[in-house]
Amino acid sequence: LPRWNALFAALLAESYGKTGQTSEGLDVVKDAMAITQQTQSRCYEAELQRIKGELLLRQSDQQQAETCFQEAIQVTRGQSARSLELRAAMSLSRLWQQQGKKDDARKLLAGIYGWFTEGFDTADLKAAKALLEELDK
Repeated sequence: LPRWNALFAALLAESYGKTGQTSEGLDVVKDAMAITQQTQSRCYEAELQRIKGELLLRQSDQQQAETCFQEAIQVTRGQSARSLELRAAMSLSRLWQQQGKKDDARKLLAGIYGWFTEGFDTADLKAAKALLEELDK
């Protein structure tokens, strides 16, 4: 699976989730992850894990979703992929916020957000800032 195909699979899975077709999205993620494992093309592995977590949340599986978000964070740290780590941390922080773990959520997200020195007009950094402000309330 060339890396662009993994990206397209991630986008397709995310789209399925947004339209309420979580099972279809999970099938796409499962297939894409299997192929990335076989080909050792792990460029989008973390994003696929994060999307899998988001899809599992739509099925009310908070425990498995949390595991996916944590795995995504671990993968990004191994790849030094800060932007993808921020995305995974936002997903985990939102989950923790819902579970009443606001302090943990804030600590995780603030630590990662603090690494950035530019790009504050990007969608991900704007979303992270908004979530941090929510967690401060």
